[in-house]
Amino acid sequence: MLLGYACINTVIPTKLKTCRLATYHKKGKEIIKQHTISNLKSVILALKWNIKNDILFFRISSDIVPLGSHQDMDWEWWLDSDVLDLTTEIKTLQENYQMRLSMHPGQYTVISSTREDVFKRSVKDLEYHDRLLNLIGGTEMIIHGGGAYGDMDSAKNRFADRYLTLSSSIRKKLILENDDVTYQLHDVLEIHDKCGIPICFDIHHHHCNHGKETISLRDLFDKVIDSWPSGTTPKVHISSGKEYLTDRRHHDYVFKEDFEKLLAIINGRNVDIMLEAKKKEQAVLKLTEEVSN
Repeated sequence: MLLGYACINTVIPTKLKTCRLATYHKKGKEIIKQHTISNLKSVILALKWNIKNDILFFRISSDIVPLGSHQDMDWEWWLDSDVLDLTTEIKTLQENYQMRLSMHPGQYTVISSTREDVFKRSVKDLEYHDRLLNLIGGTEMIIHGGGAYGDMDSAKNRFADRYLTLSSSIRKKLILENDDVTYQLHDVLEIHDKCGIPICFDIHHHHCNHGKETISLRDLFDKVIDSWPSGTTPKVHISSGKEYLTDRRHHDYVFKEDFEKLLAIINGRNVDIMLEAKKKEQAVLKLTEEVSN
């Protein structure tokens, strides 16, 4: 079992540079390249710190290449030799230490949207994430279901149908997560039944959004495990509510009692756990120390 954290290391600390569209239009691709090189170097610093501290599970930020999937961006960053030097260094670290690297496209990447233009932009964003993951040795990108748009059954069917139109490289990496507002665990499992997409279980989201569940969580989690391809270690998410169990805001750390509840559900099976806590790597170290005592 690996414990991981997302995007930023607060101890080093790492900093990621972003770019506004207006700045890109004014300064051109050189400003994007400068920021991309800086961001990739920050990733390398974080990974080396992680290796020293035995944290081999890490989510790469979606902001590595600013405006990476924007329709106005014409820099072919995935062919740039300076970029490739750094992504190769990351991939070498990944391979040498068997690190699990993932990404999580944002809220505007929506496969189930009723709008075709939104879906097309979503595919472009998935292509960006797929290219970067291929270069660094990453294996997954996690997304949410999107909205219900007044008809949840149609939305689930639309997601499943569109998933099957994506490239094989994207489908190989794409993982669907239950969310804290719309898509409950049974909803994402139904989508899996339609198209075969693996499911990432988020226990905090489940606490916040599970009103229609009629099957026990243990049985639902069995289905989550079965949704993953044979020989692949399932991934789950955990966070603690900032002030109470169903508070959608994340706490700085993950409480030991919340982690123990998740372990009871996992029931000894091999999974990797992503901590979505404000204190990032500090939360992983704190929890590791607490559960080892």
